[in-house]
Amino acid sequence: MRTLYVRVPERCRNEVLETLAELDVEYAILGTESPAKVPAAAESGTGSTHEGALFQIPVPADAVGPVLDALEDAGVDTNQYTVILSGEVAMTSTWEMLMDRYAKDFDPLTISELRSKAMNLSQDSASYYALMFLSALIATVGLLADSPAIVVGSMVIAPVVGPVLTASVGAISGDRRMVLGSLQMQAYGLAVAVLAATALSFTLQAFRFVPPVLDLSAIELVGVRLAPNILALIAGLAAGAAGGIGLTTKGPMSLIGVMMAAALIPTAAASGLGVIWDRPVVWIGTLALLLVTIVMINIACFGVLWALYRPTLIGEAGVFDFQSTRETALFFAVLAVLIMVVVGTAGASAQQIAFERTVNEAVHDVIEGPENDDLTVVTVRSKYADPSPFTDPQTVTVVVSDTDPEEPPPPDLAGGIAEEIATRSDSAVTVRVQFLEYQETTASVTDRRDAVDNDVLIRPNSRTGDWEIGEWERPHSIGSPIDAAGNDVKTPYRRNQIGDVSDFINLR
Repeated sequence: MRTLYVRVPERCRNEVLETLAELDVEYAILGTESPAKVPAAAESGTGSTHEGALFQIPVPADAVGPVLDALEDAGVDTNQYTVILSGEVAMTSTWEMLMDRYAKDFDPLTISELRSKAMNLSQDSASYYALMFLSALIATVGLLADSPAIVVGSMVIAPVVGPVLTASVGAISGDRRMVLGSLQMQAYGLAVAVLAATALSFTLQAFRFVPPVLDLSAIELVGVRLAPNILALIAGLAAGAAGGIGLTTKGPMSLIGVMMAAALIPTAAASGLGVIWDRPVVWIGTLALLLVTIVMINIACFGVLWALYRPTLIGEAGVFDFQSTRETALFFAVLAVLIMVVVGTAGASAQQIAFERTVNEAVHDVIEGPENDDLTVVTVRSKYADPSPFTDPQTVTVVVSDTDPEEPPPPDLAGGIAEEIATRSDSAVTVRVQFLEYQETTASVTDRRDAVDNDVLIRPNSRTGDWEIGEWERPHSIGSPIDAAGNDVKTPYRRNQIGDVSDFINLR
């Protein structure tokens, strides 16, 4: 619930009372003050010279916006003096009615509440940069150890959600200073994260805590972050949209902040690793991914807030109210660069995904035909010149399981796959086929007396004391072991394990 404290001028008091009655909202009038009764010191301190009464209005959290809008329509300037406090519960005669009315409706927080919530998520500069530094160190350790648990820990403490949300809130509220300050904190924070990862990587390599020669792309948690791709764009957009929606509700933001950090902090740490291990492909690709992701998060968050509040962005009091031609040109130049990077990355990634889908279909059609019943496709991997989405494929490696190794594989299977891929995609690639041999059988369970040719015998080993399994040879008929003359005698023990023949137990 929320408690509203609103100063209502005397001139519109009757209208306010009628409005609150129509909304079934109860209230309390705390007092009236006239400018003549306010001391000069207090008057200058409050900055208010409006005569009126202070209304205390308890409402459900989702009713704050509608009630304030109704008060505005009644003639109250809520920007003059309005305080909104969180509470636990209100005990009024109409409270249950109000809860039922507003509980099922989504009503976003007011702009003032939105600004307050976003500012509460932001930290002072010192603690923000300190936590970004520490989260990058933890992420670097997690990547080198290839430990998802450690990487997740780095996401939990990273405070990236605050600047992202305040930037979007500043944009829809027309506060350009908030926007610029938030964007600056985002840029500096990610720079601190990359530098921290670089410093730690240098230290670990210099003191031989990790191998001086390391294939970073072979580390799974690094390999998935080597370049921008359509999946990274989707993750960034989803994280930003979730942040925007979560901010407009009265719910917590901690888990959404972890999601945003998941898209940023490990990538920043991977950039530092690429710098120290002298892998330009790694650090250039991860920096590009970092840039694309943070842009997508901000765009999605701003887009959600704009769709919910529909503020005026251009013109007086708008965030895009530029004061000079230079500001306008600079803004559109930066916007054009970002659009080219994002659209180009998305388009190139879509082409790669389409090619890999075509390759998979071609491989399955060639190998899993009726003439190759013993062959099954295990994996198909496409290798590119570098991790960038703008390079063409060079090699396609196909791993095939062969359940009949006695029969030779089809001649020139790799050539057939390459021709099929070239026909479907107009791309000439080198195809490699790797065979994995398997033995395939199916066990059946039947009655022991009809199917088992030998009695199973267990005895203790005289040297080790362990129990061993052996067999008494006997004919197919049911009965005791017999010799060639038909006498019930025990034939020599055919051992499955080393040991003396003694102390046998015959299991029937």
